[in-house]
Amino acid sequence: MHIGLIGGIGPAATEFYYRGLAQAYAKADRVMELTIVHSDARRLVANLMAGDAAAQAAVFLPLVERLKSAGADAVAVTSMGGHFCITALEAVSPLPVLNAIPMLDAGFAQRGLKRVGLLGTRTVMESHIYCGVPSVECVLPRGNDLAAVHDDYIAMATAARVTDAQRETFFRVGRDLCETQGAEAIVLAGTDLFLAFEGQACGFPVIDAAQVHIEAIFRKSIEE
Repeated sequence: MHIGLIGGIGPAATEFYYRGLAQAYAKADRVMELTIVHSDARRLVANLMAGDAAAQAAVFLPLVERLKSAGADAVAVTSMGGHFCITALEAVSPLPVLNAIPMLDAGFAQRGLKRVGLLGTRTVMESHIYCGVPSVECVLPRGNDLAAVHDDYIAMATAARVTDAQRETFFRVGRDLCETQGAEAIVLAGTDLFLAFEGQACGFPVIDAAQVHIEAIFRKSIEE
């Protein structure tokens, strides 16, 4: 399968997907076919905050068409935030869409999880990952913590780097979700969160939604 990725939202997330897929193919001793197109992160954030899924799907559509012209067989959006319009995109896409949300729900079920905490954008958290993970109960940051996680996440994703203060916000809120709300694991429901968590000892179990998506894309791409 020739994989098409919609990237740029943000740049660090795109690199994470590219690196993860390249490593999976190398480990399997397979040759990867991949094309990446760029979408503007600032425009995505504006449409996400406005809740305008149709507008963002309209932004993605010509990119999907470009990927199809390049020979891609399927397309994936390299952003959990970008999945807020995934249903609208699926309705108009000329290529199959490798949707992260059902892949993530299947991963929860396979792990036997019942209760998870969410970190990501406000929309991802408040919608319980766009109402697409019925296999688990989702718990959210409380009070001002939800806004703090959202604001720090957007700032980090836009800059493609994490500060010590932002990392501490994510770690502190994650600990609270586990210790006081009974989360069995914390879902990194924002692709760029790897910037804060990769190689770090945060003190609680973590499931990286982007990594689950990457692994599922890889498995799908090598199906005969």
